[in-house]
Amino acid sequence: MHKLRKYALSSLVCGAMFLSLNAIGQQIPKQAPDPPKNWHTLDLKADGFYGISLKPAYLFLKGKKSKTVIVTTIDSGIDTLQNDLKSILWVNPKEIPNNGIDDDKDGYVDDVHGWDFLGGKGGKVDFTETTEEVRLYHKLKGKYAAVTTAPAGQEKEFAFWQSVKTNYDSTMSKSQAEVKDLTMEVNVLTATNYYIKRELKLKSDQTFTLGDLKKINTTNDTINQSKTVWESVFSQIGDDANNAKVLKDLTEYFAKQNNNISPDLDARARIVGDDPDVNDGKPYGNNILKNADASHGTGVAGLIGAVRNNGYGIDGVADNVRIMSIKAVPNGDEYDKDIANAIRFAVDHGAQIINMSFGKKISPHKDWVDAAFKYAAQKDVLLVMASGNDGQDVDAKPEFPNDTYLDGSTTDNVINVGASGPKADTALAATFSNYGKNNVDVFAPGVKVTSIDTDAEFNTADGTSFASPIVAGVAALCLEYYPGLSAKQLKQVIMESATPVTGKKVNKPGAKEKVDFTSLSKTGGIVNAYKALEIASKMKGERQLATGSF
Repeated sequence: MHKLRKYALSSLVCGAMFLSLNAIGQQIPKQAPDPPKNWHTLDLKADGFYGISLKPAYLFLKGKKSKTVIVTTIDSGIDTLQNDLKSILWVNPKEIPNNGIDDDKDGYVDDVHGWDFLGGKGGKVDFTETTEEVRLYHKLKGKYAAVTTAPAGQEKEFAFWQSVKTNYDSTMSKSQAEVKDLTMEVNVLTATNYYIKRELKLKSDQTFTLGDLKKINTTNDTINQSKTVWESVFSQIGDDANNAKVLKDLTEYFAKQNNNISPDLDARARIVGDDPDVNDGKPYGNNILKNADASHGTGVAGLIGAVRNNGYGIDGVADNVRIMSIKAVPNGDEYDKDIANAIRFAVDHGAQIINMSFGKKISPHKDWVDAAFKYAAQKDVLLVMASGNDGQDVDAKPEFPNDTYLDGSTTDNVINVGASGPKADTALAATFSNYGKNNVDVFAPGVKVTSIDTDAEFNTADGTSFASPIVAGVAALCLEYYPGLSAKQLKQVIMESATPVTGKKVNKPGAKEKVDFTSLSKTGGIVNAYKALEIASKMKGERQLATGSF
């Protein structure tokens, strides 16, 4: 998965490390205070933060009855025991749990809460992958590496190879540079982590935060330098971060870049046992949804529907959903086969909204994914997807998947989401967010957004990965209370809720120039739950087809 996996958090760690390594013995640059943990739900006029106006939305709904909505997250898995999620997990009504039998005859054994298309025998999972361009480069280089012109009859594949090679060279250059830098950074953080924990008299499994650093008062230069390093890291990432989370995310990002340089190209065949270039309808995978990399999917699910008002965790956007979890995204790029099959699984099992917080540069089997998108449209299922975290114009350089179909057709069931910041200032468009006047529909909060994590933890992070489920949550909320709305109408509601932010000059993502915020997406606005519900309440529902057979 292409930068979306860690919500751009690792790039912040790297930036913080750069600052901290140069700040030893100097004063730490003053950072803007973190926004409130729930800023993404707040109202600009009432609270001063450019959230989605969720409180007015629920006041608007007071006294109204809702209908349960099934939302699927195609992601890295989920912590099925998370207190904020376990009571809202989708349960397959036709499957008897853990009896080793395919009770509902759908080809998937014990698919009680969803499915893992990266799973294999013995509970194994292929979660350490590389990028698509690296996989394709190694697949095609024997045929074309020494060829300068297209062989007769192979012009189309040769042109594809040239695209693969261009992306491969760019990816390798970036990965090699980052691995070099990260090696030093991981070493520095590991060493300073040791000194801080020793000074605070912490056990090996205990963590420290910025608040703990303030307790350190010593004349020891090594301790003070270590303290400065971690103060700088925490000030960049967020006050609630802890050392274990920082080290985990940084080492995972290091592994991701290293996987490009030294890819395990046999992992898929060895673990899953299928051929990702053959989509023959045969079932594969397993039913284990919580693996070591389930953090991302857990956070995404929490933003959509974490149990509200339970005094724990966070409050999800929607108050009556069931989350169906499908694991199809590794620490690397997803396979087109898995995404196509994940969408079809979700649709066939009753999903009404599907969130997709992933993306990549190349799609070798885009026709399979296109067909799945169209299948979802046929069954009246809304697809909400993250635009990507490369700070680039996806009108000029597309990310995959997308709804620009190979056959020239279109559907109106897809929403592409960019990430916005908490204040109506020049940083309103997140520096990392992809944008596009034609291909990005709306923006939503995606900077320093807090959600739940695995093992009763919490995570504050950046990324369009978080903006997308916030929009999916708003769509689910509208469908709960106005169940007659079709996928097309839900998209219309979301789009119309995003009032254009006119006359606001913002920093253009990935560039040094300033542009009008309205130039960055189709609507030119930020999604608003209250306005969405207001619009939905005045619509005559067009939903006719039942979604799936469940």
